[in-house]
Amino acid sequence: MIHTALDGALACALAWLLLAALALVPAGGAAFARRIAFPLGAVAGLALAAFGLLAIWEPPASRTLVLGLPDLPFHVRLDPLAGFFLFLLGAVSAGISVNAAGYFRAEAPGRLALIGLQYFVFLASMAMVVLADDAYLFMVAWETMALASYFLVTTDHDQPAIRSAGFLYLLIAHLGAIAILLCFGIMHGGRGDYTFEALRAAELAPYWSTTAFLLAFFGFGAKAGMIPLHAWLPEAHPAAPSPVSALMSGVMLKTAIYGMVRVVYDLIGDVRWEWGLVVLAIGAATTLFGVLYALMQHDLKRLLAYHSVENIGIILLGLGMSLVFIGFGHPAAGALGLIAALYHTLNHAVFKGLLFLGAGAILHSRGLRDLNDMGGLVRTMPRTALYFLVGALAISALPPLNGFVSEWLTFQTALQAPVLREGAVRSLLPLFAATLALAGALTAMCFVKVYGIAFLGQPREPRHPAREHSGRDCGPLEQLGMAWLAAGCVALGLFPTAMLAALDRVSVALTGTGLADEALGAGWLWLVPTTASQAAYSPVIFLVVIVAVVLLTILLVRRFYHGRVRYSHPWDCGFPEQTARMQDTADAFGQPIRHVFGPLYLMKRHLPGAEDPSPRFTLKIEDRHWYWLYLPVARLAEYVSARVAALQRGRIGVYLAYSFLTLIALLAFAT
Repeated sequence: MIHTALDGALACALAWLLLAALALVPAGGAAFARRIAFPLGAVAGLALAAFGLLAIWEPPASRTLVLGLPDLPFHVRLDPLAGFFLFLLGAVSAGISVNAAGYFRAEAPGRLALIGLQYFVFLASMAMVVLADDAYLFMVAWETMALASYFLVTTDHDQPAIRSAGFLYLLIAHLGAIAILLCFGIMHGGRGDYTFEALRAAELAPYWSTTAFLLAFFGFGAKAGMIPLHAWLPEAHPAAPSPVSALMSGVMLKTAIYGMVRVVYDLIGDVRWEWGLVVLAIGAATTLFGVLYALMQHDLKRLLAYHSVENIGIILLGLGMSLVFIGFGHPAAGALGLIAALYHTLNHAVFKGLLFLGAGAILHSRGLRDLNDMGGLVRTMPRTALYFLVGALAISALPPLNGFVSEWLTFQTALQAPVLREGAVRSLLPLFAATLALAGALTAMCFVKVYGIAFLGQPREPRHPAREHSGRDCGPLEQLGMAWLAAGCVALGLFPTAMLAALDRVSVALTGTGLADEALGAGWLWLVPTTASQAAYSPVIFLVVIVAVVLLTILLVRRFYHGRVRYSHPWDCGFPEQTARMQDTADAFGQPIRHVFGPLYLMKRHLPGAEDPSPRFTLKIEDRHWYWLYLPVARLAEYVSARVAALQRGRIGVYLAYSFLTLIALLAFAT
């Protein structure tokens, strides 16, 4: 039987693998990777997005591949959930790949060939994670994805800090993989069949289903970056090249969300409301922690990495509310929470990919990553400034862009709390919604800081002069990649009802329930999550109102005040001239938040002395999780390793004695 969407998706993954192999061809390999491979990779991404959209509206299709082990072949399946995530992967990676063709144009041939190999293997492995229909193929693709991204993170492996960031990422990724493997083992139950169809059919006792959920939540949460397993994310994202950072934050983190949704909603299936409370608690903590630490950063890529932590928390809030409602027997409200979470998954992929590409454009063109060294970039990089502004407005959840739509849907899910009979749980949901509201306000504050300091004002003198850069805007391919994602932010914000209909198909496939008929029948102009009497939003009308108000204001000003305004220099507080040193720094901008949330931060200040060559106050914010969790675990591991090393005597007689004692113990245990 021919399955168009499934075969097309497999062909796209195979095309990426072929590009990875061709990137290593010695003759003209660098030119091929730069001029052909990355653009062709973008075309494959667009094709994959088209096949993913097609799969949302088609019945599920499956196939057994000739690959794998003799008695353990690979199985693939394409259903609406997989189709949605393939659409996300293909659409976002297309823009990033076009940008990468310009970003890596100056790389050395040998280095570029390796980047091309790892980059396209990374893309293909993420596609196979989504297509996998058995635990064996899923884990093979999952580990391939982790290794490929590790090599991409450590592209500049000659720097010790980058090697350390790569090691931390690989360590946490493998801890998560072990938890996922144990989760599959529990669902498998020793029956000898690791296909997802067999795992769906398994009957698990409540204790074992809860254990499988906790393992899946831990394993996929480690890859997604939820606290306290987030430590790799603000280290690895700044270390990687910017297109790779965009791909990891925009797409790879979403494969973890895919795995979580696949296992909890599809493979385990019997959802419990207690699971939702666990997800809500971790999601709320992750959201607040991410945005509060993002506000304290002055490294632009590190700041964006902490915002990835925050947005993973927002996605978990939607999933948690969905699990609570479904567990209490309210599938319609649960479907709304699931749709809100999946919509924010797509939105975050688009605007976070755009923001990382913008940060890469600044780094590539000006050699700057520290906000305290930037200023006035709108004059020399106007197009980058425009695209970055679109991403900043979208992540700040300002209408009519896409970030507002998904967060508004999450709020609407919380407003369904009155349907719950349990008073304690019913009172908790508004508190989690308040967490989301606070995070939204702090995010807007953070990006006012970022955009104002980096792009507006006067240029600052870098403390450490960068190598020679053009000082101009980034190249046309880099701009095209950003323009593609910026257009996605606008389209997903202005026309959300089309995506809502697609996500409704995903919800029906997973939970058996979707949105109400009134919600889907409201037309393209109105977004109605439940009923029009409860809530409705029209991004197009909102945009028209904004444009009308702006035009009316301009006309009134020109009619009544034109020629009457006196222009003069602004008040300069008594200084003879305005300089860049009179502008706020990134550290100064976050001072009010540091005072309010001071106990959450571990702060180290540096006050410049009279002989200090850098007369600038500096502040370093460290993550307390390092001292509360990671360092104690590391010291314990070192201690246990030192004790275990004492067993290694270097004498064959001692090793034979170990083997003999082990055999005796096994015989005693067996009998």
